[in-house]
Amino acid sequence: MKTSETIHKKNIMLLSSSQISAYIELTKPRILTMVLVTTAFGFFLGKSTGEAQTITLFFTLLGFGLSCGGVGALNHMWEWKIDAQMDRTKNRPIPQGVISPVQALVFGTSLFVGGVYLLFLQVNSLTALLVAIAGLLYVFIYTPLKQISWWNTFFGAIPGAIPPMAGWVAATGELTLEAWILFAILFTWQHPHFYAIAWIWKDDYAKAGFKMLPVVDASGKKTFEQVVFYTVLMFIVSLLPTFVGMTGYVYLTGAIISGYYFLRAAKRFYYSHSVEDARGVLKTSVLYLPVLLLLIILDVVFRGII
Repeated sequence: MKTSETIHKKNIMLLSSSQISAYIELTKPRILTMVLVTTAFGFFLGKSTGEAQTITLFFTLLGFGLSCGGVGALNHMWEWKIDAQMDRTKNRPIPQGVISPVQALVFGTSLFVGGVYLLFLQVNSLTALLVAIAGLLYVFIYTPLKQISWWNTFFGAIPGAIPPMAGWVAATGELTLEAWILFAILFTWQHPHFYAIAWIWKDDYAKAGFKMLPVVDASGKKTFEQVVFYTVLMFIVSLLPTFVGMTGYVYLTGAIISGYYFLRAAKRFYYSHSVEDARGVLKTSVLYLPVLLLLIILDVVFRGII
C-alpha cells in the first residue's frame, strides 16, 4: 500500500514538474531575457541623466517580464495548430498536449494584465502604456499578420524595439529624443536578424502557411535587399547616440567597428544567397546587440570616471 502511494505521489510530482517547465517555456525565456536586458540597458542610460531609484528598476523589470512572458504564452496559444506543423516548433507545450490552449490563454492574459498594472502602480503610467502597446501589437497585429503579409516583420519589429525605450521612460518619466534613438536601433537591428532566420527556415515557414518574405518571394531578391538596407540603416542609426550627447567616442569607435563586421556579413549573404551566410548574419546579429549595449555602458562609466 505504501509503495503504491509513493508511486502515485511521485507521478503527481513528475506531472507538476513537467507542467511547470511547460509554463516556463510558454513565456519564451530567450526572448524574455533579451527584453529584460534591453529594458535594463535603457533604464541604465536614463538613470545616468537623472536620479531614478534602484527599486524602480526592480519593478520595471518585474512588470515588463510578467507582461512579456504573458505575450509569449498568448502567442503560443494563438499559433499552436501551426506550430504542430513545423519541425522547429512541433515540440512546444501546446502541440504536445502538456498545456491546453485555454490554460495558456488564462496564464498569458493574467501575466500580461498583471505586469502592465504593476508598472502603472509602481513605475509610471507612460511606461505601462508603452508595454501595453507592445503586447497588443505583438498579439493582435504581428501574430495574425504572419499568415497574411510579409510586412509582419516590419510590424513585429515595433513591439520588439519598445523595451529600451520603456526602460528609458521608466527612469526619466519622459519620452524624449534619446528614447526614440534607442527604439530606432532595436527596430533596424531586428530586420536583418529575422530575415536571416526566415531564409534559413523558409521551407518550414512555407509548410505552415506563414507569409514570410522568403516564402512570398522565392527568388530571395527582396530578402537580400532588405537585409542590406536595414543593416546600413542600423549602422547609421547606431552612431546617433554620440551625436546627441548620449555617448562619447568610446562608444562611437566600437559602434563603427562592430557595424563594419555586421555590414560585411550582410554583404556576403547578399552575394552568396546561401543558408550558411544567412547563419553568418544571424550569428553576427546575436553578437552585435550585446556588444553595442556593453559599449554604451562602458562609455557612460568611462565618461563618469573622467
